[in-house]
Amino acid sequence: MAEPAAGTDIRLWVDFHGERSGRAPLTWGQRAIWHAVRRTAPNDHYFNIGRVLPLADRGRPVTTAEATGALARLMERHEALRTRLLTVEGEPGQELADAGVLPVTVVDVPGPERAAVAADELLARLSATRFDYAEEWPLRAALVTSGDRVTHAVLVLCHLAADGHGAEVLVRDLRLLARRGTAGRPPVTAPLDLAREQHGERGLRRGAAALEHWEAGYRAAPPTMFAEPVDEPRSPRFWTGRIVSTALARAVDAVATAHRVSGSTVLLTASAALVAAGEGHRTAAVMPIVGNRTAAAHRDLVSTLSQDGLFVLGLGEPGHLFTDLLPDAYRAALRAYVAAAYDPQEWDRLGARMREERGTEVHPYCCFNDMRLVERPAPAGPPTTPQELREARRRTRFDFPATQDRVACRYCLHITEEDDALAVALTADTAYLPPDSIRAHLYAMEELIVASACGEAPRVDGLARLLGAQRLPGEDRS
Repeated sequence: MAEPAAGTDIRLWVDFHGERSGRAPLTWGQRAIWHAVRRTAPNDHYFNIGRVLPLADRGRPVTTAEATGALARLMERHEALRTRLLTVEGEPGQELADAGVLPVTVVDVPGPERAAVAADELLARLSATRFDYAEEWPLRAALVTSGDRVTHAVLVLCHLAADGHGAEVLVRDLRLLARRGTAGRPPVTAPLDLAREQHGERGLRRGAAALEHWEAGYRAAPPTMFAEPVDEPRSPRFWTGRIVSTALARAVDAVATAHRVSGSTVLLTASAALVAAGEGHRTAAVMPIVGNRTAAAHRDLVSTLSQDGLFVLGLGEPGHLFTDLLPDAYRAALRAYVAAAYDPQEWDRLGARMREERGTEVHPYCCFNDMRLVERPAPAGPPTTPQELREARRRTRFDFPATQDRVACRYCLHITEEDDALAVALTADTAYLPPDSIRAHLYAMEELIVASACGEAPRVDGLARLLGAQRLPGEDRS
């Protein structure tokens, strides 16, 4: 067994002092993630967001005192980090504190060459347990040092306080605070203000309009994308499969450019079409995770703004090609993004009403999360040739990196980047998508988009066969 990269922990206590305190209801984004947390507990550490910030890679050295001072100013700058869950008569809300003490773990390593390993170990350790939402600050912080030089800062965030974009804002600000002592102007707004706005008259009107889109989508789509189990669930029940593909990254760029849509739309459409075809539906319903950061006041806001949208897409005529779906899909995606800010309690009431009306549960149980903060522009130069794409496919990597006991969905697709490749991870309920089907969906997505980029877009009525063709010899879904 390898020795740990670091020695004994040291615990420091960092005082912070903000400008105000207060109470408010949860924002819509907080309510949405709180619903998911309760459905996933006690495995809700799944929602923890971790980041590692290297501080010895460039610029002047940062001392332990400077790093802890930067953490104090980070807590003061972003009210989300001083906000905890408050429950009054069974109703969840939020409480902002104006002061407190943040525990910071410090691990010293004998040399900088072991620092990155120590930081990764700290990230895994701090991420592995659920937050105490009412008592614990929503930030766990650690520093890796070599002597008095800080090599890495490790942040683990409670999802009630931040989403992925908010985590990147915190990493950016901590770097500036540690190196320059300032991160510039403070955020324009804060979660407390957003909550009060959303629960006011204007916010309620906006939420009601969004739920009209959901109701129309529910009526147009199947009640769920995965209606019947097809296999005995594995233990653990939820498996994550992942492909890392340079070919897919290049093909997405090529298809998006050719059809004047975003790369995210290409991926969303491929996911939706394959799920619908695989389950025998003519209409797809997918819930993309929407960042809700189009307003200027929200771009630097550390909070959890993301909510589910509802993307509904008909598969068209049997003879249509996959690429024929893209114009309608682009418009459907825009409608989903616009209607992704609403009160989750009203959303629950809509779901209950639709369940009573249709006599069955109405929920897609099919999620799509493009976690890239921005889409990189397609590389300059001549387009990738079909031969180059097919050759790149040979380097695609696949694995099953994780399993979990409980996730509040049946199909969750996550898109990230690894260097010049796309990493696509599918977490699925093995009662509905056994491991061979998880693998088949990922390889079918790659083949579908690569073939489309090569001018050989598959027909929509052939997508179920495409899924079957991706299974290894001898694999059986049943």
